[in-house]
Amino acid sequence: MEIQSHHRAILGLLQVDKLGIRTVRRYIRESGVDTPMELFDFSIPDLMRLDGLGKLMAKRISQFDEWDKVDKIIRKTEKVGASLLSFFDPDYPELLKHTFDPPMLLWILGDSKALTKPGIAVVGTRNPGGYGLKQAELWSRKLVEKGLSIHSGLAYGVDAKAHQTAVKMGGNTVAVLGSGIDWIYPNKNKKLAADIIDSGGAIITEYLPGTKPDAGNFPERNRIVSGMSHGTMVVESGIKGGSMITARLALDQNREVFVIPHPLGYIKGEGNNYLIRTGQGKLVQTIENVLNEISVETEVVKTTEPPPEKNQWKEMELDEESTQICEMLLEEPLHIDELSEVAQKPTHKLMPVLLDLEMKGAIKQKAGKYFELC
Repeated sequence: MEIQSHHRAILGLLQVDKLGIRTVRRYIRESGVDTPMELFDFSIPDLMRLDGLGKLMAKRISQFDEWDKVDKIIRKTEKVGASLLSFFDPDYPELLKHTFDPPMLLWILGDSKALTKPGIAVVGTRNPGGYGLKQAELWSRKLVEKGLSIHSGLAYGVDAKAHQTAVKMGGNTVAVLGSGIDWIYPNKNKKLAADIIDSGGAIITEYLPGTKPDAGNFPERNRIVSGMSHGTMVVESGIKGGSMITARLALDQNREVFVIPHPLGYIKGEGNNYLIRTGQGKLVQTIENVLNEISVETEVVKTTEPPPEKNQWKEMELDEESTQICEMLLEEPLHIDELSEVAQKPTHKLMPVLLDLEMKGAIKQKAGKYFELC
């Protein structure tokens, strides 16, 4: 999308000292202008006729002369191959428009049409266990199969797994940054960001080029993730963290919150069980639990996912004993007695280790006390 004069005008208005996003949007609407650039041609008395616009602010708008600064931002945007999408453009996410504090401008790498497709936010901890990773992949796959886009924050852990699954299956996914469009964070996910763009998805942000990924940016980022989505799915979260913030934002935005249940006592999933117990989130057991709540029309996607490989355990942080058990199961499923013999460990001491691996999603138990890799 080509950067147009109204993008430049909005950038200019956003540079006016103490003129916030909500105020800019309100004044553009109230003034009745065809293009935001016309506001800079208003006289001070005309500007003061706008509700709540005092003489000092009217003077700042009328006498604005920092267009060099605006053009420098535009040059930085173009240098990284990004485009701008304003609140008034056709591809701006419709759901996001109706939230309390939608961005006036979004920087985009990729296809802006990706923002118009109905989607679900998939969020969770940056440091999930095997169960969390497995659930992130499972539910992202189910959502993509039903034609829904995956929205998340490109962070480590659940976010990355959700985006990766959508890309792998040929689905649509949008990643929202808490930094400038020229600052992909975390750096390790640059390849994933490129894959998202190549697959027809998009990377977006409300932050100016050059903005660092400061901690305070991420709660603001999360309101976009939830606001552009029909619902937010919390895959794995402790009692505190960004995912719980996103869930609360979704509720504030009148969005559905869907929650994956976790085993009792599993600390990384306590936030999920808390959301269910307090009625803030809806228990998800089947994909219909999601589809019945959001009422959107989608087209079933013919996925391009390759056959799964039994190497999921290699991505987990396992101790030496757990790693050895997984290596024993590389060739074929083994009976508990065979594992006990090879590991030279009594079955009653081996069972807790196997149970832990099951909980993490590394192995599964078959009939007859046989175990195999997931």
